[in-house]
Amino acid sequence: MDLNNQDNYLGIEIGGTKLQIIVGDGSATIKDRIRYSINAAEGAPGIRKQIQEGIQKLLQQHKVKAIGVGFGGPVDRKTGAIQLSHQIEGWGNFNLKTWIEELTGLTAAVDNDANTAALAEAIHGSGRGNNTVFYMTIGSGIGGGMIINEEIYHGRIPGEVEIGHIRLDKSGVTLENRCSGWAVNKKVKEHIQKDPACVLAKLSKEQALPEAYFLTPALEQKDADALMIVDEIADDLAFALSHVVHLFNPEIIIIGGGLSLLKEHLRLPIIEKLPKYLLKALLPAPAITMAALAEDVVPIGALQLAKQATERFTKNQNK
Repeated sequence: MDLNNQDNYLGIEIGGTKLQIIVGDGSATIKDRIRYSINAAEGAPGIRKQIQEGIQKLLQQHKVKAIGVGFGGPVDRKTGAIQLSHQIEGWGNFNLKTWIEELTGLTAAVDNDANTAALAEAIHGSGRGNNTVFYMTIGSGIGGGMIINEEIYHGRIPGEVEIGHIRLDKSGVTLENRCSGWAVNKKVKEHIQKDPACVLAKLSKEQALPEAYFLTPALEQKDADALMIVDEIADDLAFALSHVVHLFNPEIIIIGGGLSLLKEHLRLPIIEKLPKYLLKALLPAPAITMAALAEDVVPIGALQLAKQATERFTKNQNK
């Protein structure tokens, strides 16, 4: 048991397919974890039941100061109300902050999961030591977060830094349309259909995985189709990130999410292509790196949200 520790927080990640609840300290060292798979058919009430069960189990073993939540959808960060979930029914206008505080008697802070992940990477991951950090996550969708002096940059409620919805042309094609996990799967599938004898097709017959997973082994074989697909993706990402640089000029850009598993195969062509889209005065381009915290990025960010909420509360009490 860890009931005497005065520096523990509880962090929650609520996504469309998984729920993670962790206990960790102010340095983001994870001490305990519960993970659930989400049954979308049970909607938000089913997830809340899992959250309640997980919190109660962990609080029996650990004393915590506050609770942070990274939620997969737009959030009113001031009230803690969820606007909606794009994947799970039943979250609309539900005040998650109030519900958790009434359930536990502890202070809670709620933010969007991309913002929460950005906070984690800026303070505890690849962005450590930088004052301005831009984070982009590329999974089934594309999200982003901007961290300035270890605080999340916020625009008007309910959201900001929606890099996935940056238009790549005036017809309305977005970065998400071109570079999300679904879009990459589609690109790979199209190449397999055109050439059933290609390397990607052979790899896809060996394992039943989303098509994007076959890019890495194909790239390791220097497959021309895989190289072309990644080159197209990198060019679109570089173009979108040029807008980020022109607006914010962050010290570092961090790429996370499933597509970041391409690692240097994706990072290096983005580094090569980004400068051609930038104003010469802004060269050299910001450093670009891959995220360091993998699947723990959102819950670790939630720990940081909880820590910052506690610090703000203490500061206000001492005024």
